[in-house]
Amino acid sequence: MHDFQYHGDELWCEELAIRAIAEKVGTPFYLYSHNTLKRHFRVFDDAFAGQSHIVCFAAKANSNIAVLRIFIREGGGVDIVSGGELYRALLAGADPGKIVYSGVGKRIDEIDYALTSGILLFNVESPAELETIQLRAKTLGKKASIALRINPDVDPQTHPHISTGLKENKFGIDIATAVEAYRAAARLPNLDITGVSCHIGSQVTKVSPFVDALGRLQVLVRRLREEGMDIRYLDLGGGLGITYREETPPLPAEYAGALLAMARDLDCTLILEPGRVIVGNAGILVTKALYTKTTGVKNFVVVDAGMNDLIRPSLYDSYHRIQSIVRRDGGEIEADIVGPICESGDYLARKRKMPAFQSGDLIAVMSAGAYGFTMSSNYNSRPRVAEVLVEGDRFHVIRERETYADLVRGERIPPFLLSE
Repeated sequence: MHDFQYHGDELWCEELAIRAIAEKVGTPFYLYSHNTLKRHFRVFDDAFAGQSHIVCFAAKANSNIAVLRIFIREGGGVDIVSGGELYRALLAGADPGKIVYSGVGKRIDEIDYALTSGILLFNVESPAELETIQLRAKTLGKKASIALRINPDVDPQTHPHISTGLKENKFGIDIATAVEAYRAAARLPNLDITGVSCHIGSQVTKVSPFVDALGRLQVLVRRLREEGMDIRYLDLGGGLGITYREETPPLPAEYAGALLAMARDLDCTLILEPGRVIVGNAGILVTKALYTKTTGVKNFVVVDAGMNDLIRPSLYDSYHRIQSIVRRDGGEIEADIVGPICESGDYLARKRKMPAFQSGDLIAVMSAGAYGFTMSSNYNSRPRVAEVLVEGDRFHVIRERETYADLVRGERIPPFLLSE
């Protein structure tokens, strides 16, 4: 459920007409509902009530510091994959003791930043990374709390680009060699082995892959404890999907019920890393029709948002529902919604039945709260768009629209190119 609903023929966000926001902010822009974000987090968190757990929101899905702040105020932590995300999390007020650091390519400066910040856990993805964290912890006089990210070789049945739990993927340590990897970690004096971690993929719409992965982790946790390792945390990652079109993913309660039935007897604090399931349907991209055209074989609606603003359709062939901000009687057409970028792959919807949009019409690209702005770019030297948060009958610009000056900030023409 979300708070983007029609009042008569106008689409509203909570208690505000989106058209009125667009008139003041301009287009395109991302629009988030504070009420939906907060409710989604609470529903997910409540699903694990009665079990020691930490909900660490996956910053990669939406890293705006105002969005992070909402979840931090609800008692949540943050799952990070870079030094930049750590900076954002701390700036938003996150407790370092609720921050977990995943990712296959942690740089030395990023490891140092995390060690000196006192984060809860490094999810380590390779033996080489183990050695590097040991070296940096020793140099800094620290002890690093670590879990090994285990690759359980489970098919999440999702898009190949966001599958992360198969042997062929770059992520984690093969479960077949996990015990030996933990033994190696135990020999490193500046590492504190506290957990086991796993993340099998994103936009997973069935419970069974999560259950399969947890079943394999159960065996590993028990084996490690038999060898004297104090496994206190079980990081089950994220990946729970949402409805974009006709998917029927499990609700958080069903997801949690299946996992808790297996995890309770392990006596671990669970770490959950939801992202898309919290923010995906809590945000939309608002864009405006610039032109309409036909080639004789196809209709196009050219809008002011492009693949640089929302790359998911171009990258994953993802589906986002298209809705009018203001509905009117104009009939229906089959068309592509395309942007200004100089590539044929620049589209937000293809071969879709939609209202017969006209120049100036406002359009909502739904379910754009996750992996929208965070994956945007300045391709074609286009300034990145504004982000807006609605709270009841008020809106707040939580990221200003970039200017042309922002595009060249930090660039320099060297002196030899300035001479005649």
